[in-house]
Amino acid sequence: MEITPLEMTPVKMSAHSHIGEKVEEPVKSFGEFVADALKKTNELELESERLNAAMAAGRIEDVSQVVVASQKAEIALQLTLQLRNRATAAYQEIMRMQV
Repeated sequence: MEITPLEMTPVKMSAHSHIGEKVEEPVKSFGEFVADALKKTNELELESERLNAAMAAGRIEDVSQVVVASQKAEIALQLTLQLRNRATAAYQEIMRMQV
């Protein structure tokens, strides 16, 4: 019986080539995941600011677009802050450990 590993990350760990051999795909590091998340959060913030400026100038008729973009940016920022807080708390806990 073959046992397959659980896939708990969105990155697939291996692939099959056209010959049937397994080819290892490059796996993103934790730092790359964090950098991508920060870039996405920044993009959402900039989009929200752009829509707010367009609404203030009177170029947007549907206010719901602005509200949705603003909420997306706020939720992404809150998630980023919580991740930072958890990482800081974990670091502090490790530093308190006695060897």
